[in-house]
Amino acid sequence: MSKIVIAGASGFIGKRLQREYEERGHTVVTIGRSGNTTWDNQSSVNAAVDGAELLINMAGKNVGCRYNDAARNEILSSRLRTTRALHAAVAQAEHPPALWLNSSTATIYRHATDGPQTESAGELGQGFSVDVARNWEREFFTGELPGTRRVALRMAIVLGDGPAANKLLMLARFGLGGPQIDGWSLNHKRYRGIGPDPSGDGNAPHYPTKGNQRFSWIHIDDVVRAVDHIVEREELTGPVNLAAPGPVTNRELMSILRKHVGAPFGLPSYRWMLEPAMFLARQEPEMLLKSRWVLPEALEASGFEFRWPDLGEAVATL
Repeated sequence: MSKIVIAGASGFIGKRLQREYEERGHTVVTIGRSGNTTWDNQSSVNAAVDGAELLINMAGKNVGCRYNDAARNEILSSRLRTTRALHAAVAQAEHPPALWLNSSTATIYRHATDGPQTESAGELGQGFSVDVARNWEREFFTGELPGTRRVALRMAIVLGDGPAANKLLMLARFGLGGPQIDGWSLNHKRYRGIGPDPSGDGNAPHYPTKGNQRFSWIHIDDVVRAVDHIVEREELTGPVNLAAPGPVTNRELMSILRKHVGAPFGLPSYRWMLEPAMFLARQEPEMLLKSRWVLPEALEASGFEFRWPDLGEAVATL
Protein backbone atom coordinates (compact mmCIF):
# COMPACT_ATOMS: atom_id res chain seq x y z
CA MET A 1 0.00 0.00 0.00
CA SER A 2 1.39 3.39 -1.04
CA LYS A 3 0.65 7.00 -0.26
CA ILE A 4 -0.61 8.80 -3.33
CA VAL A 5 -1.28 12.54 -3.51
CA ILE A 6 -3.85 13.91 -5.96
CA ALA A 7 -4.15 17.68 -6.32
CA GLY A 8 -7.34 18.84 -7.97
CA ALA A 9 -9.22 15.65 -7.12
CA SER A 10 -12.63 17.35 -7.32
CA GLY A 11 -12.63 17.33 -11.13
CA PHE A 12 -13.83 14.63 -13.52
CA ILE A 13 -10.42 12.97 -14.00
CA GLY A 14 -9.24 13.53 -10.43
CA LYS A 15 -12.32 11.84 -8.98
CA ARG A 16 -11.83 8.80 -11.18
CA LEU A 17 -8.16 8.48 -10.23
CA GLN A 18 -8.94 8.86 -6.54
CA ARG A 19 -11.58 6.13 -6.71
CA GLU A 20 -9.25 3.79 -8.61
CA TYR A 21 -6.42 4.11 -6.13
CA GLU A 22 -8.61 3.84 -3.06
CA GLU A 23 -10.21 0.68 -4.46
CA ARG A 24 -6.70 -0.77 -4.84
CA GLY A 25 -6.03 -0.12 -1.16
CA HIS A 26 -3.73 2.89 -1.46
CA THR A 27 -3.83 5.83 0.90
CA VAL A 28 -4.96 8.83 -1.13
CA VAL A 29 -4.32 12.35 0.13
CA THR A 30 -6.03 15.16 -1.76
CA ILE A 31 -5.07 18.81 -2.06
CA GLY A 32 -7.69 21.37 -3.03
CA ARG A 33 -9.55 24.51 -2.15
CA SER A 34 -11.18 22.82 0.85
CA GLY A 35 -10.53 19.84 3.11
CA ASN A 36 -7.60 18.95 5.34
CA THR A 37 -4.93 20.06 2.87
CA THR A 38 -5.55 23.35 1.09
CA TRP A 39 -3.52 25.55 -1.23
CA ASP A 40 -3.47 28.46 1.23
CA ASN A 41 -1.51 26.37 3.74
CA GLN A 42 1.92 25.60 2.28
CA SER A 43 3.02 23.65 5.35
CA SER A 44 0.09 21.25 4.94
CA VAL A 45 0.92 20.85 1.24
CA ASN A 46 4.54 20.09 2.21
CA ALA A 47 3.43 17.48 4.74
CA ALA A 48 1.08 15.84 2.23
CA VAL A 49 3.75 15.52 -0.47
CA ASP A 50 6.55 14.28 1.81
CA GLY A 51 6.63 10.49 1.76
CA ALA A 52 4.27 10.07 -1.20
CA GLU A 53 5.13 7.48 -3.82
CA LEU A 54 3.20 9.27 -6.54
CA LEU A 55 2.07 12.89 -6.97
CA ILE A 56 -0.63 13.73 -9.53
CA ASN A 57 -1.64 17.33 -10.18
CA MET A 58 -4.95 18.02 -11.95
CA ALA A 59 -5.56 21.42 -10.36
CA GLY A 60 -6.62 24.50 -12.30
CA LYS A 61 -9.71 26.48 -13.19
CA ASN A 62 -12.00 24.68 -15.62
CA VAL A 63 -11.57 25.98 -19.19
CA GLY A 64 -15.27 25.38 -19.93
CA CYS A 65 -16.13 29.07 -19.72
CA ARG A 66 -15.97 32.33 -21.66
CA TYR A 67 -12.48 33.78 -21.90
CA ASN A 68 -13.17 37.19 -20.41
CA ASP A 69 -10.26 38.94 -18.71
CA ALA A 70 -11.03 37.60 -15.23
CA ALA A 71 -11.40 34.02 -16.48
CA ARG A 72 -8.26 34.23 -18.64
CA ASN A 73 -6.17 35.41 -15.70
CA GLU A 74 -7.58 32.78 -13.35
CA ILE A 75 -7.11 29.94 -15.86
CA LEU A 76 -3.42 30.77 -16.06
CA SER A 77 -2.72 31.83 -12.48
CA SER A 78 -4.54 28.85 -10.91
CA ARG A 79 -2.28 26.47 -12.81
CA LEU A 80 0.93 28.33 -12.08
CA ARG A 81 0.39 28.91 -8.37
CA THR A 82 -0.68 25.32 -7.62
CA THR A 83 2.21 23.85 -9.62
CA ARG A 84 4.57 26.28 -7.90
CA ALA A 85 3.31 25.19 -4.46
CA LEU A 86 3.82 21.52 -5.33
CA HIS A 87 7.29 22.24 -6.72
CA ALA A 88 8.27 23.86 -3.43
CA ALA A 89 6.89 20.89 -1.51
CA VAL A 90 8.78 18.35 -3.61
CA ALA A 91 12.01 20.35 -3.39
CA GLN A 92 12.00 20.45 0.40
CA ALA A 93 10.64 16.92 1.02
CA GLU A 94 12.81 14.53 3.01
CA HIS A 95 11.26 11.68 1.03
CA PRO A 96 10.13 13.20 -2.29
CA PRO A 97 7.77 11.31 -4.62
CA ALA A 98 9.46 9.09 -7.18
CA LEU A 99 7.10 10.37 -9.88
CA TRP A 100 5.18 13.61 -10.37
CA LEU A 101 2.53 13.66 -13.09
CA ASN A 102 1.29 17.13 -13.95
CA SER A 103 -1.72 17.77 -16.14
CA SER A 104 -1.18 19.63 -19.39
CA THR A 105 -3.10 19.73 -22.66
CA ALA A 106 -2.77 18.61 -26.26
CA THR A 107 -4.02 22.08 -27.17
CA ILE A 108 -0.41 23.19 -26.78
CA TYR A 109 0.15 22.07 -30.39
CA ARG A 110 -0.71 24.21 -33.41
CA HIS A 111 -3.91 23.91 -35.42
CA ALA A 112 -2.90 21.02 -37.69
CA THR A 113 -4.58 19.64 -40.80
CA ASP A 114 -1.42 18.70 -42.68
CA GLY A 115 -0.09 16.03 -40.32
CA PRO A 116 -0.14 14.70 -36.75
CA GLN A 117 1.62 16.29 -33.81
CA THR A 118 3.89 14.10 -31.68
CA GLU A 119 6.20 14.69 -28.74
CA SER A 120 9.30 14.49 -30.94
CA ALA A 121 8.10 16.41 -34.00
CA GLY A 122 5.09 18.45 -32.86
CA GLU A 123 5.01 22.21 -33.26
CA LEU A 124 3.63 24.50 -30.57
CA GLY A 125 0.84 26.85 -31.58
CA GLN A 126 0.08 30.46 -30.68
CA GLY A 127 -2.48 32.34 -28.65
CA PHE A 128 -4.17 32.06 -25.29
CA SER A 129 -4.69 28.31 -24.83
CA VAL A 130 -1.20 27.52 -26.10
CA ASP A 131 0.37 30.14 -23.83
CA VAL A 132 -1.45 28.72 -20.81
CA ALA A 133 -0.07 25.26 -21.54
CA ARG A 134 3.40 26.55 -22.39
CA ASN A 135 3.73 28.57 -19.18
CA TRP A 136 2.24 25.72 -17.14
CA GLU A 137 4.81 23.23 -18.43
CA ARG A 138 7.62 25.74 -17.96
CA GLU A 139 6.62 26.16 -14.30
CA PHE A 140 6.44 22.37 -13.91
CA PHE A 141 9.84 21.56 -15.43
CA THR A 142 11.77 24.46 -13.88
CA GLY A 143 14.71 23.76 -11.56
CA GLU A 144 16.29 20.52 -10.39
CA LEU A 145 14.35 17.80 -8.55
CA PRO A 146 16.89 14.97 -8.64
CA GLY A 147 14.76 12.45 -6.73
CA THR A 148 11.60 12.92 -8.79
CA ARG A 149 10.79 11.95 -12.37
CA ARG A 150 8.45 14.47 -14.02
CA VAL A 151 5.93 13.82 -16.79
CA ALA A 152 3.55 16.41 -18.28
CA LEU A 153 0.31 14.75 -19.42
CA ARG A 154 -0.65 16.44 -22.69
CA MET A 155 -4.25 15.23 -22.68
CA ALA A 156 -6.60 15.35 -25.61
CA ILE A 157 -10.34 15.74 -24.94
CA VAL A 158 -11.28 13.06 -22.41
CA LEU A 159 -14.41 11.02 -23.09
CA GLY A 160 -16.46 9.68 -20.19
CA ASP A 161 -19.13 11.02 -17.90
CA GLY A 162 -17.50 14.42 -18.00
CA PRO A 163 -18.18 17.90 -19.36
CA ALA A 164 -16.68 17.58 -22.84
CA ALA A 165 -18.55 14.42 -23.86
CA ASN A 166 -21.81 15.60 -22.31
CA LYS A 167 -21.73 18.89 -24.24
CA LEU A 168 -21.03 17.14 -27.53
CA LEU A 169 -23.81 14.60 -26.97
CA MET A 170 -26.21 17.40 -26.09
CA LEU A 171 -25.55 19.06 -29.46
CA ALA A 172 -26.34 15.81 -31.27
CA ARG A 173 -29.52 15.17 -29.26
CA PHE A 174 -30.97 18.57 -30.08
CA GLY A 175 -30.42 18.32 -33.83
CA LEU A 176 -27.18 20.33 -33.91
CA GLY A 177 -25.00 17.31 -34.57
CA GLY A 178 -23.78 18.38 -37.99
CA PRO A 179 -20.22 19.51 -38.65
CA GLN A 180 -18.91 22.69 -37.05
CA ILE A 181 -17.54 24.82 -39.87
CA ASP A 182 -14.98 27.55 -39.35
CA GLY A 183 -15.09 30.76 -41.31
CA TRP A 184 -15.85 34.44 -41.03
CA SER A 185 -17.16 36.06 -37.85
CA LEU A 186 -16.68 39.34 -36.05
CA ASN A 187 -13.16 39.53 -34.73
CA HIS A 188 -12.44 39.46 -31.00
CA LYS A 189 -9.38 39.43 -28.73
CA ARG A 190 -10.35 36.67 -26.26
CA TYR A 191 -7.77 34.29 -27.73
CA ARG A 192 -4.88 36.75 -27.56
CA GLY A 193 -1.70 35.48 -25.92
CA ILE A 194 -1.07 35.67 -22.19
CA GLY A 195 1.86 35.49 -19.79
CA PRO A 196 5.32 37.07 -19.81
CA ASP A 197 5.86 36.33 -23.52
CA PRO A 198 2.42 36.25 -25.17
CA SER A 199 2.27 34.71 -28.62
CA GLY A 200 0.20 35.43 -31.71
CA ASP A 201 -1.14 38.65 -33.18
CA GLY A 202 -4.10 38.93 -30.79
CA ASN A 203 -6.79 38.10 -33.34
CA ALA A 204 -9.05 35.06 -33.30
CA PRO A 205 -7.84 32.70 -36.04
CA HIS A 206 -10.17 31.42 -38.77
CA TYR A 207 -9.38 28.29 -40.78
CA PRO A 208 -11.18 27.04 -43.94
CA THR A 209 -11.50 23.49 -42.62
CA LYS A 210 -15.10 22.89 -43.83
CA GLY A 211 -15.72 20.55 -40.90
CA ASN A 212 -12.60 18.50 -41.58
CA GLN A 213 -10.66 19.76 -38.57
CA ARG A 214 -9.23 16.86 -36.57
CA PHE A 215 -10.60 15.75 -33.22
CA SER A 216 -8.13 14.01 -30.91
CA TRP A 217 -9.59 12.25 -27.89
CA ILE A 218 -8.95 9.61 -25.22
CA HIS A 219 -11.31 7.47 -23.15
CA ILE A 220 -11.15 7.99 -19.38
CA ASP A 221 -10.35 4.27 -18.95
CA ASP A 222 -7.23 4.74 -21.04
CA VAL A 223 -6.24 7.83 -19.05
CA VAL A 224 -6.15 5.66 -15.91
CA ARG A 225 -4.32 2.86 -17.72
CA ALA A 226 -1.82 5.33 -19.21
CA VAL A 227 -1.04 6.69 -15.74
CA ASP A 228 -0.35 3.13 -14.55
CA HIS A 229 1.83 2.55 -17.61
CA ILE A 230 3.88 5.70 -17.00
CA VAL A 231 4.41 4.68 -13.37
CA GLU A 232 5.90 1.39 -14.55
CA ARG A 233 8.02 2.80 -17.41
CA GLU A 234 10.86 4.81 -15.92
CA GLU A 235 12.11 5.79 -19.36
CA LEU A 236 9.04 7.99 -19.86
CA THR A 237 9.82 11.53 -18.86
CA GLY A 238 8.99 15.03 -20.09
CA PRO A 239 5.83 15.64 -22.15
CA VAL A 240 3.70 12.59 -23.00
CA ASN A 241 0.66 12.78 -25.29
CA LEU A 242 -2.47 11.17 -23.88
CA ALA A 243 -4.53 10.73 -27.06
CA ALA A 244 -6.04 7.69 -28.74
CA PRO A 245 -4.32 6.53 -31.94
CA GLY A 246 -7.51 7.05 -33.97
CA PRO A 247 -8.25 10.79 -34.30
CA VAL A 248 -11.20 11.61 -36.57
CA THR A 249 -12.47 14.61 -38.46
CA ASN A 250 -15.17 16.80 -36.97
CA ARG A 251 -17.61 15.43 -39.55
CA GLU A 252 -16.83 11.86 -38.49
CA LEU A 253 -17.14 12.79 -34.81
CA MET A 254 -20.59 14.32 -35.19
CA SER A 255 -21.79 11.41 -37.35
CA ILE A 256 -20.77 8.95 -34.63
CA LEU A 257 -22.48 11.02 -31.95
CA ARG A 258 -25.70 11.27 -33.99
CA LYS A 259 -25.75 7.51 -34.43
CA HIS A 260 -25.19 7.01 -30.70
CA VAL A 261 -28.10 9.22 -29.62
CA GLY A 262 -30.39 8.16 -32.46
CA ALA A 263 -30.59 11.60 -34.04
CA PRO A 264 -31.88 11.32 -37.64
CA PHE A 265 -30.19 14.52 -38.76
CA GLY A 266 -27.71 17.14 -37.63
CA LEU A 267 -27.65 20.73 -38.77
CA PRO A 268 -24.24 22.16 -39.65
CA SER A 269 -23.03 25.06 -37.53
CA TYR A 270 -20.99 27.85 -39.08
CA ARG A 271 -18.71 30.03 -36.99
CA TRP A 272 -21.00 33.06 -37.32
CA MET A 273 -23.74 30.88 -35.80
CA LEU A 274 -21.51 29.28 -33.16
CA GLU A 275 -20.25 32.57 -31.73
CA PRO A 276 -23.64 33.79 -30.36
CA ALA A 277 -24.73 30.25 -29.45
CA MET A 278 -21.57 29.61 -27.45
CA PHE A 279 -21.95 33.03 -25.83
CA LEU A 280 -25.33 31.93 -24.49
CA ALA A 281 -23.86 28.58 -23.40
CA ARG A 282 -20.92 30.40 -21.72
CA GLN A 283 -18.41 28.34 -23.73
CA GLU A 284 -15.81 29.02 -26.41
CA PRO A 285 -16.04 27.78 -30.04
CA GLU A 286 -12.35 26.90 -29.93
CA MET A 287 -13.13 23.43 -28.53
CA LEU A 288 -15.02 22.57 -31.72
CA LEU A 289 -13.11 24.53 -34.35
CA LYS A 290 -9.42 24.04 -33.55
CA SER A 291 -7.88 21.10 -35.40
CA ARG A 292 -6.20 18.91 -32.79
CA TRP A 293 -4.33 16.16 -34.61
CA VAL A 294 -2.27 14.49 -31.89
CA LEU A 295 -0.78 10.99 -31.77
CA PRO A 296 0.52 9.04 -28.72
CA GLU A 297 4.05 8.47 -29.99
CA ALA A 298 5.76 8.03 -26.59
CA LEU A 299 3.06 5.77 -25.14
CA GLU A 300 2.96 3.43 -28.12
CA ALA A 301 6.77 3.32 -28.45
CA SER A 302 6.94 2.15 -24.82
CA GLY A 303 4.44 -0.67 -25.42
CA PHE A 304 1.13 0.85 -24.30
CA GLU A 305 -1.98 -0.74 -25.82
CA PHE A 306 -5.21 1.23 -25.86
CA ARG A 307 -8.39 -0.40 -24.63
CA TRP A 308 -10.46 2.05 -26.67
CA PRO A 309 -8.62 2.96 -29.91
CA ASP A 310 -11.84 3.32 -31.93
CA LEU A 311 -14.07 6.34 -31.36
CA GLY A 312 -17.34 4.57 -32.21
CA GLU A 313 -16.68 1.84 -29.65
CA ALA A 314 -15.55 4.39 -27.09
CA VAL A 315 -18.69 6.51 -27.48
CA ALA A 316 -20.85 3.40 -27.08
CA THR A 317 -19.51 3.05 -23.51
CA LEU A 318 -20.60 6.53 -22.42
